[in-house]
Amino acid sequence: QVQLVESGGGLVQAGGSLRLSCAAAGDTFSNYAMGWFRQAPEKERQFVAFITWDGGTTYYDDSVKGRFTISRDNAKNTLYLQMNSLKPEDTAVYYCGVRGGGAYYRQNAYDYWGQGTQVTVSS
Repeated sequence: QVQLVESGGGLVQAGGSLRLSCAAAGDTFSNYAMGWFRQAPEKERQFVAFITWDGGTTYYDDSVKGRFTISRDNAKNTLYLQMNSLKPEDTAVYYCGVRGGGAYYRQNAYDYWGQGTQVTVSS
């Protein structure tokens, strides 16, 4: 069992930056690969970024590649998402998840989710 709490969301102008955090508690954080997803109003939850348990491998959706960076600090049981050059289309609720198995870009590969943090980018 893993509990996840996201933070760091907010309102930012286009071109600005935010850093999201996802604090984990419960099971051993370093055992798990992790991902970030986002959900805009009236849309399905969408894959954003993925990182392996040791941070050695990362994957990104094409829409954020070159602008977002996923990272983790296993000593602090925390996952991060650095978001630069934000665009209005990045507006969504952002969720972190613990991957259990399956394709890293699919929601159903993740066993646990946080409650989400709102990111709003104004034009």
